[in-house]
Formats: sequence, structure tokens, C-alpha cells
Amino acid sequence: MQTTFTIATNGPGLYDFTDEVASWVRGDGLLTLLIRHTSASLLVQENADPRVQEDLLAYFQRLVPPSSDPSMGYLTHLQEGPDDMPAHIKAAMMPVSLQVPVQAGRLRLGTWQGLYVFEHRTAPHRREVAAHLA
Repeated sequence: MQTTFTIATNGPGLYDFTDEVASWVRGDGLLTLLIRHTSASLLVQENADPRVQEDLLAYFQRLVPPSSDPSMGYLTHLQEGPDDMPAHIKAAMMPVSLQVPVQAGRLRLGTWQGLYVFEHRTAPHRREVAAHLA
């Protein structure tokens, strides 16, 4: 069973799409998710306290600043704006695919876990996540 989830983003941040996935899964199996982009990531992360997501965003923005920051002067891929190459670096550091067990039509996530697209670009995007349940 396969589908594609489309998640609208509006700049850097974590976008929860757990409910969309949960309403799609059926039966028992292993769900594989793959984000079809090289400047965004997928995470299983806490969904109870939004400050966790804010702190993650702040950490990665500090770890990998825009290419306009003097510390990033070594970058050569600059054609797509100051957020593009840093977005590729962040996506290389974080997962772009996830696997989640499904039992009796329910995601086997922990109590405080959710599925997130981590958007690394500053402009709005429509991110596609391919899903396969087997």
C-alpha cells in the first residue's frame, strides 16, 4: 500500500503530519516514509511541548547559519539563496526516511511522539512524503 502526503510549510520549523498518516494506515506492518526533497528532513519528535521544536529549530539555525554569515564563507553553492546550501547541510545531518511499526491500524509511536517534516528553507514549500506500508 502506497501514498504520498503533501505538507505545506511556511518557512523553517517542524510541521506535524502524524494525524494524516495515522488516518491512512491499516492492519499490521512496517511503515516507511521518505521525504522527496534534499532541503528538508523527517523526524520523530516530542509532540507535547512546542518549546522542544522551537529549541531544535534554534539549535540547527545556530549550528548551520545562512551562507551570508561570515562563518559560512567556504560555501560555493550560492545560486539559490543564502538558505539553500545550509538547508542541504541540515538535511544531510538528519533523517530523510523513517520506519514506524503499525499494529492493528495504529502507529506504534510513543506517548509523546509525532511525525514531523523539518523544513530548512525560508520560503513556503509543498513537501512530498512518500509512504509505503507493507
